[in-house]
Amino acid sequence: MKNCLFASLLFILACNPAGRKVQDAVTAVPHIIFETDIGNDVDDALALDMIYKYLDEGKVNLLAICSNKESPYSTEYIDLMNRWYGYPDIPVGKVVNGADSEGNARKYADHVCLMKDEQGGRLFPRPAFDYEALPEAVSLYRKILSVQPDSSVTIVSVGFSTNIVRLLQSLPDNHSDLSGKELIARKVKLLSVMAGSFGEKRIAEYNVVKDIPAAQILAEDWPTPIVYTPFEAGMAVLYPASAIENGFAWTTHHPVVEAYKYYLDMPYDRPSWDMIALLYAVENSPEYFTQSSWGNISVDDQGFTSFTPDENGDRACLELNAEQAAKTLSRFVELTTRQPKNRLVYEK
Repeated sequence: MKNCLFASLLFILACNPAGRKVQDAVTAVPHIIFETDIGNDVDDALALDMIYKYLDEGKVNLLAICSNKESPYSTEYIDLMNRWYGYPDIPVGKVVNGADSEGNARKYADHVCLMKDEQGGRLFPRPAFDYEALPEAVSLYRKILSVQPDSSVTIVSVGFSTNIVRLLQSLPDNHSDLSGKELIARKVKLLSVMAGSFGEKRIAEYNVVKDIPAAQILAEDWPTPIVYTPFEAGMAVLYPASAIENGFAWTTHHPVVEAYKYYLDMPYDRPSWDMIALLYAVENSPEYFTQSSWGNISVDDQGFTSFTPDENGDRACLELNAEQAAKTLSRFVELTTRQPKNRLVYEK
C-alpha cells in the first residue's frame, strides 16, 4: 500500500499521546460484537458463518450482532442464521434512520427469509420474527458493554460506521453513567473495521462513502486502537464459486449458499473483505496478513482514506502478499464448508 509502512511484527505495544497503551488484538477467547450491513454484500454472510464455526470451537464469545443496514430483512436474516446454526439466543440490534442502501444490491437477505418449501411453508422454519421488538443498536451496545470486564471486548465492524459512532457520541443512561466515549475506552480493546482504501489506485470505498461523516468521526475520535481491513486486502482473496457448488453436500438447503447463489449470477468468485476483518480479530497470525506500523488515518469529504505513520498513533491497516492470500483463502474455505456442530436439521 502506498501510504503504509509495513512491519512483520504483529504483536506491537505502543503509546498514544495521552500515554494509553495500545493493546494486542489477540486474547485466548475474544469477546466479540459483530457489526454488519448484512444484505448489501454476500461476504457478510460468509463472515457470519465463520463466527458460528468459531463458536463451535470455543474460540470466541459472541456478545451480540448489530445490523447497520436499514432493512427489517437484514436483522431477520441474522435471526434466521442464529437459529439455523444453533445459537438462537444471540442478541440482535438494529439501526434506526440509518444510511439508505436498499437499492445497492440484490436483496439476498430478503430472498432467503422469504424462501418457501414445496408445501408453501418457510424453507428455513423458525418462530415469527418481530422487528419492532428488536433493541436499537446503541442501547444494546451500552447494555452489553456496561457489564463486560475492562478492556475485554473486540468490535468487528464490516459495514457503515453509523451505529458505532452513535455509540461513541451517546450519553449516560440507565445502563451506564459513562458517556459513550468513556464506556468504549474502558470496555473495548480493539476495533477491527472493514473500510477504506490505501493502495496505489485508491478508491472512495463503499462502507466509508455510505456514511462519510461517521467514518470521519470514527477515524478521528474513537478512543481505542483501530485496525483497518482495506478494499485491497479483500480483493486479494476471492472466495471461489467452486466452494459454494461443491462444498456443502452435507445439507440440502443452506442459508449462506442460497444467499450466495442469489446475490450474483453464478458462477462468480467474491472478494473476502469482511472475512479478513473477522479473521484478524480471532486469528491474528502473520501467515494470513501483515499489519502496518501504527499511525493515523483520516477520511476526506469525498470518502478517500489516508494513512500517516506515527509512533504515537493507534490506527493501522492490513496487507496480504500472494502467499498470505493463498493461506487465508484456504482457511476461509475450510471453515465455511465445514458442517456446523449445532445446526438445526430441517430435512426429513
